[in-house]
Amino acid sequence: MAATHDFPSDLLAGQEELHQVRAELLALLKRLPWSVEPLDGFSDDTGWRKVERPASPGWTADEQAEVEKLRQREQELAVFVTCHRFWSDVSGPEVVEARMKLKHVHGEPSADKG
Repeated sequence: MAATHDFPSDLLAGQEELHQVRAELLALLKRLPWSVEPLDGFSDDTGWRKVERPASPGWTADEQAEVEKLRQREQELAVFVTCHRFWSDVSGPEVVEARMKLKHVHGEPSADKG
């Protein structure tokens, strides 16, 4: 039977913010041009598949700063979650199970719904 884990509220909040920051960073990167620096477009069909990119105007200083801010916060949260004191009380295979449960705890429907 799978163990149940009572995650501390600060760990749950950190994991939730980590999900939010990663989603925000991914959405931002999808909106930005493919190259940080301005570059000409190119087409290459010599490999196993054709690769094409339009010309890139590059990222503005504000866009670069926003990406850096989100990446820094993502790193801080990842360190907080993975080094949290909660993990010192979990050992062996339970660590993997608990970590997976924590990653998906906010995506699970609550017991009083349905």
